[in-house]
Amino acid sequence: MTYIPELKKKYLEEIIPALKKEFNFKSIMQVPKLHKIVLNQGVGQAVADKKLIDVAQEEFALIAGQKSIQTSSSKDISNFKLRKKMAIGVKVTLRKERMYEFLQRLIYIALPRIRDFKGINTKFDGRGNYTLGITEHIIFPEIDIDKINKILGMEITFVTSARTDEEGFALLREFGLPFKNTKRN
Repeated sequence: MTYIPELKKKYLEEIIPALKKEFNFKSIMQVPKLHKIVLNQGVGQAVADKKLIDVAQEEFALIAGQKSIQTSSSKDISNFKLRKKMAIGVKVTLRKERMYEFLQRLIYIALPRIRDFKGINTKFDGRGNYTLGITEHIIFPEIDIDKINKILGMEITFVTSARTDEEGFALLREFGLPFKNTKRN
């Protein structure tokens, strides 16, 4: 028997019927789904210290469970001492089982560890995708706080097949993302 992540089971058994009923979809193929989750971290201090990129890459591998890639600058900016093709960040794209595993760890373990957490904003991009900004990457239990020399922020982008923000919001709400208010603005 093959392993199926808990949130994938929830999506197939509970979320699809709930969204089909809520939006009056005729087919389950119309129900929005989560395509991928992209983790992104800009390491601007890497211009001065090249080792920061390697450290960030190792930490991202721990958080995501797969190897991350370096992102590089697209042009020269002399005010920031930045040269073209200089490494300035790391990113990783999660799909399929790893995506559901990461989402479960994010919802049930990482987000509750944020100090004074009151929920996440409901600002979508207009096409049903959502980006969550996190100020401290140490909320993930995979990161050993004693070995951290710099606390960095990160962005987590949820890419969905939803056509509207309302559909995307409903999908992520059903997965259990703790939005500030359950009604859309």
